[in-house]
Amino acid sequence: MTFLKRFHLPLLFISIFLIVSACSEKPDPYQPQKYVKLDHPEWSKNAAIYQINTRQFTEEGTLNAAEEHLPRLKDLGVDILWLMPIHEIGEKNRKGTLGSPYSVKDYYSVNPEFGDLEDLKSFVNKAHELGMYVILDWVANHTAWDNPLTEEHPNWYARDWKGDFRPTPWWDWSDIIDLDYSKPEVREYMTQAMKYWVEEADVDGFRADVAGFVPVDFWNNVRKELEGVKPVFMLAEWESRDLHSEAFDMTYAWSWYEAVEKITTGDAEDLSPLYVYYSWNESAFPKKSMRMTFVSNHDKNAWEGTMYEAFGDGLEAAIVLSVVGEGMPLIYNGQEAGNDRRLEFFEKDPIVWRDHPTGDLYKKLFELMKENSALWHSEWGATMIRVPNSSEESVLSFVRQNEENKVFAVINFSGDPQSLELEESLHHGEYIDYFTDESVEFDENSTLELKAWDYRVFVRQN
Repeated sequence: MTFLKRFHLPLLFISIFLIVSACSEKPDPYQPQKYVKLDHPEWSKNAAIYQINTRQFTEEGTLNAAEEHLPRLKDLGVDILWLMPIHEIGEKNRKGTLGSPYSVKDYYSVNPEFGDLEDLKSFVNKAHELGMYVILDWVANHTAWDNPLTEEHPNWYARDWKGDFRPTPWWDWSDIIDLDYSKPEVREYMTQAMKYWVEEADVDGFRADVAGFVPVDFWNNVRKELEGVKPVFMLAEWESRDLHSEAFDMTYAWSWYEAVEKITTGDAEDLSPLYVYYSWNESAFPKKSMRMTFVSNHDKNAWEGTMYEAFGDGLEAAIVLSVVGEGMPLIYNGQEAGNDRRLEFFEKDPIVWRDHPTGDLYKKLFELMKENSALWHSEWGATMIRVPNSSEESVLSFVRQNEENKVFAVINFSGDPQSLELEESLHHGEYIDYFTDESVEFDENSTLELKAWDYRVFVRQN
């Protein structure tokens, strides 16, 4: 017995030493480190996302009525369905008659205005049967004034200088009050509530409201815990590189929207705002990040203007760039029907559904995006490469290409016709004009004529 102890003790020390040494080895500081540590769901690689404002989506304003639209959305080319907050809405300090969906009274409830838990499960199941995915809008930063947490755990809330509950400073958000994320109990409660909806209703992820107002380390942990249930997709209503490392698949491209709006409304003298956006997007954001490009959403539509007010005659050009350029395209419900109203936010104001050319345009663009791998997202797709032209103050021209596919896009962001000379040789080759099916060949002598606000998308012939 003594002999065995003597024999094994040195080996034990040696083993411990080797283990500790291995664990203490530092990575080479001159080797690039992996920044994006999360894995995107494979089904997001060529997805389009669609926002549903349940209250306004149908005359009934229910999940059951919305479910009837799912085959139509599938045919449109939609993959990810983003449901605005489904929870019961607070009554204290409520805005308007029905209140804001972002004033959450109970994180474990379904708003009776929309239906019940079984209705949500039915909606999610039907979407899954059709090959679509559902994410819930999640309001982690604040609650309604009459959320039971205010009485059960009043110490979970942020306070103003007087010691009272407070809304987010500087904004007119009088119907909500902020939570305090310095409290571990708040983080645990919110994490468990999010896991509940993945486990109970089989939802596929979340869109995080004002994600930047909540600490990044909270979101990083949430992603890990949700992934322990199933693979999820996470969208942040924010524009920050840090959120892409461990928490979110996609962030808003707010500055893309602002750049295109300035250009189409004449507030910008040239395309500089877009060049700035794409320079920052390529250089400052990791290759594996996804950015959400859009010409409308519930905030823009309700508070700033319809897509027609924002982009005028340049609307179709903006839509084409939102799909063919880098970024996952969003449709806010009603765009495909040509909705020209600012939908009421605190009242019932149903969308008028009809066939419309905007829906046809989105459908055709989504078909191209899905079949052409150069237009896919994140590491699956190709980076935009600028093609110099003779009218760069008005015309954006670029190529996206990989080993299998190549797309050459030219978009006139002006109200004047353009006669273009195209420089360098990246765009040379034989293509099909995607919108006319005509064969086109580009070489060093080629020129291109564009009408006002015109756009051309050329797909390489394989």
